Amino acid sequence: MVLTAAVHLPEESELTVQEVNLSAATLRAGSFHLGKYCEQANNEFMLCRIEENDPRKCINEGKAVTACTLNFFRKVKSACLNEFNQYANCVDKSSGDYALQHCRNTQAVYDKCMLEKLQLPRPDFGYFCEARVHDTKRPKPLPEPKAVYPDATPALPEDYEKKPARFGSRFYWMTE
Repeated sequence: MVLTAAVHLPEESELTVQEVNLSAATLRAGSFHLGKYCEQANNEFMLCRIEENDPRKCINEGKAVTACTLNFFRKVKSACLNEFNQYANCVDKSSGDYALQHCRNTQAVYDKCMLEKLQLPRPDFGYFCEARVHDTKRPKPLPEPKAVYPDATPALPEDYEKKPARFGSRFYWMTE
């Protein structure tokens, strides 16, 4: 990728955050509750990415999503660690593609623990497909001005000689 001197790239210190070092099975096992818990931060980040069309302008929103995810898994660890570990282990070892349908019993125990100890119910089926309006405090970005190209080819003058087509027109039925 070629960049010019006018492109501002963030410093490494701006980009450095604590990473979420969890396996795919662990993230998949906690995904429904995590999505509900961090919905506000994630929607803010996605709205910023779509509106700004530049990931450099959404670094703080991305950091908020990562911080929310870390906070969620810390709460799960303090409240429902055994139940979550059993569920994540089942998701990891029951199939090659981390399918959830083989682990409904351990999921029920985990969901019950999350509801009782963290008051976080499992979202209903189709919850993340529902349309919602996200309210943000971030101002809407100004629309980019339409590009003006000063060296555009000028149109032909009106008195320019228009010769007939050399091999005739393919719209021969319209000439009558």
